[in-house]
Amino acid sequence: MANTYASLHYHLIFSTKNRAAFIKPEIEQRIWAYLGGVARAHKMMALQIGGCDDHIHALVMAPPVIAPSQIAQYLKGDSSKWIHEAFPELRDFAWQEGYGAFTVSKSNLESVVAYIQNQRVHHQHKSFQDEYRDFLQKHGVEYDERYVWG
Repeated sequence: MANTYASLHYHLIFSTKNRAAFIKPEIEQRIWAYLGGVARAHKMMALQIGGCDDHIHALVMAPPVIAPSQIAQYLKGDSSKWIHEAFPELRDFAWQEGYGAFTVSKSNLESVVAYIQNQRVHHQHKSFQDEYRDFLQKHGVEYDERYVWG
């Protein structure tokens, strides 16, 4: 598209199904790296990926033709298939149905990267559920608690 320019950064957050603690420290770096590869394969750039046992945070830059719902679908679908192949002992692994997606301005990228890098430390003091509610509230997203944890 001529004369079309974009700088679109998304912070996606999603958990494992039922927040099961599948993502152990000994395998997390492989999972983060794979998710980065998924982003590249779909013409996105993963700026930072991290999380802890029961959820991930992905900061990605995407072209305007890829909707946030498609980003989540690529990351979750491709990685789920790979996790089942790479870690047969995780046969019950699945991601939750939904996700959170929040835009990030270029001026805040550094702080979001640092936030994602410090997930294990951060979650010594705050549960994923509390963190997720905080994100929804901070971004003015209305939600019904009955449907958040699907």
